[in-house]
Amino acid sequence: MTAQTSRAVQRGILGALLLIGLWEGIARGLSLPAYILPAMSDVLLGVWSKRTMLGEAAAYTLAEALLGYVLGALAGIGLAVALTLLPQIRGFVVTAVTAVNSVPVVAYSPLILLWCGIGLASKVVMVALAVSFTLFLSTLAGLDRVDRRSIDLMRSFGAGRLALLWRLRLPTALPLILAGLRVSTVRSIIVAIVTEMLGAYGGLGWVIYQAVLQIDFVQVWSAIVVASAASLLFFGLVGLAERRLLFWKAS
Repeated sequence: MTAQTSRAVQRGILGALLLIGLWEGIARGLSLPAYILPAMSDVLLGVWSKRTMLGEAAAYTLAEALLGYVLGALAGIGLAVALTLLPQIRGFVVTAVTAVNSVPVVAYSPLILLWCGIGLASKVVMVALAVSFTLFLSTLAGLDRVDRRSIDLMRSFGAGRLALLWRLRLPTALPLILAGLRVSTVRSIIVAIVTEMLGAYGGLGWVIYQAVLQIDFVQVWSAIVVASAASLLFFGLVGLAERRLLFWKAS
């Protein structure tokens, strides 16, 4: 671990501790009821007492998010690469994709649940749909960042479209692709949880929905805390991979 990464981790831990202390002080100091804001100590106690159930729910949600994340990333990056190789259809495809994504992705949840059921498949499809658009835009922007003079130089040496893509466009686009992958981590968790709340057999979204029906607001916040921890872990792992791959920027 580099000194810069170590300092970032220390700042993150300090920020989390300050947030927990502030949360506890406000909830206790103002004697807020649980349905407004339960004390953090009660929430953490709820996480510990329900750790087995919340752990299983988190694993279920992460499985949905990871599968959808991988499929969405492959679809988004693949489509952007295809349009780079086939510029004739770019205008039509970009317009169509933008039109589909002009509607919030959650609005498609009822249809996806109807078509794919309330099991794992519908959550994976929803996450893939959300992630693919983000990766499509970031990859397309990265592939377009290539200096025209570099393209002309490589073509003068006989490089074709595939050679330009592999040796010039993809390396140039890598920072934006990795940034899109990092941003999509949190989005994948959010979409999975929201879709679970509309219909599921398990997961953190299902736990939150059931806790609301039972008027158990401490459990609602316990599930939210676990979801936040899972999102931060996912985000941190992808961020670490990004720093390793873009080692020249980290130095």
